[in-house]
Amino acid sequence: MSDKPVILVVDDDKNTRDGLQRALQRHYAVHTAESAETALAVLAANRVDVMLSDLRMPGTDGLGLLRRVNALYPQTVCMLLTAYGSVETAVEAMKQGAYDFLTKPINLDHLDLLVARALKSRDLEQKVETLESQLNEKFGMENIVGDSLAMKQVFEIIQQTAPTQAAVLIQGPSGTGKELVAQAIHRLSTRSKGPFVAVHCAALSPTLLESELFGHEKGAFTGAAGQRKGRFEMADGGTLFLDEVSEIDPSIQVKLLRVLEEHTFERVGGEETIQTDIRVIAATNRDLRAYVEQGKFREDLFFRLNVVDIILPPLSERVGDISLLSDRFLREYCEKNGKRIEGFTPDAMNLLTAYAWPGNVRELRNTIEKMVVLARSERLSARDVPANIRETLKGHVQSGRAPILMAGSLADTERRKIMAVLEKNEGNRTRAADELGISRRTLHRKLREYKEQASADLVSEEEQRV
Repeated sequence: MSDKPVILVVDDDKNTRDGLQRALQRHYAVHTAESAETALAVLAANRVDVMLSDLRMPGTDGLGLLRRVNALYPQTVCMLLTAYGSVETAVEAMKQGAYDFLTKPINLDHLDLLVARALKSRDLEQKVETLESQLNEKFGMENIVGDSLAMKQVFEIIQQTAPTQAAVLIQGPSGTGKELVAQAIHRLSTRSKGPFVAVHCAALSPTLLESELFGHEKGAFTGAAGQRKGRFEMADGGTLFLDEVSEIDPSIQVKLLRVLEEHTFERVGGEETIQTDIRVIAATNRDLRAYVEQGKFREDLFFRLNVVDIILPPLSERVGDISLLSDRFLREYCEKNGKRIEGFTPDAMNLLTAYAWPGNVRELRNTIEKMVVLARSERLSARDVPANIRETLKGHVQSGRAPILMAGSLADTERRKIMAVLEKNEGNRTRAADELGISRRTLHRKLREYKEQASADLVSEEEQRV
């Protein structure tokens, strides 16, 4: 029974229960219940994928049961059945979270189709809903934690792209987590049970990279003591990740283009044509289109790789995410190192937020790890921030190169910047939040804090006059 989707039929009429059970049991495992109370007991003891419930029953009716199931078992898809169909009831059922609404007598062919569609829809929703947690918890949180508009756009593209077979080009500065995004796309794709094979193209000479990608036959070159499979063969049925693809030599770009177009290749020194079934995800910290214009990268290969483009922004463009990332890394490294640290003092977070992070999220992660390891109290303070960061910020302020102020006055700088961007966008908070790289919710919170502080300052001034 556990291999089949599980259906629960709830109806106070025995003939209806038995009839639906007979109709559904060929494809599904079916439980029945004569009341809402019995149904809840079944749900408590079993996994139920779809619940079909009569609307009018003694005691708790179908809508009441629907509300309970949505609250207690949100993964169960609910559909209501009734002989008293009406538009008003249907609308109310859908508002309460029903997947669909059917009137009796039930068309069994339609019901079978509807249940199959509901299960498919439920599975897709679950996959999308777990995307962010899978990326955050399983593949390192560097490029995933974020409430900024830029990261929300990245999440959306991953959600849309992962189930497809399209080639993906991930572009962004070093340290933004390009390989982690590639791993996430693979894990959420139909190829997730196949291998994920990564090749770091910049680390290998053209000769070695060719052998690494395509493999070689015995005697193909000096030192080739035996046949060796390349990464294209290793990745068959899965995903091949080409990191720093911009550094591939032009001679190998030609062979790579052929694999992408024909799904065939030969090992170095070999004559056998090998078929391969792979999805290619490429990444670079260069402007690949500029490389094409400069003649450093083949235009036809660029278009083959750039079916879907994902841009990972530098951390300096998502300042509003620094506190979220810092908190996540703090928890991670406290757990790894057996430390108990409650959080950051305002001064410490001001410094972290003010710093430009040229190494992006990777640098922030390493910094938080260092701060946790060397922590001297239960809260990380400004003195726990590495000296190089404090000196850099101090130098910027003294030279006037950046509108960054130290600790106590940083909040004022932030407020002035937010208000200036709001004024520039004529009070449009959505556009302002977009330009600031923070969410609209964060902007609302900041404005509310400024308003409360202004009220407190006004009260303080009145008290001083008195």
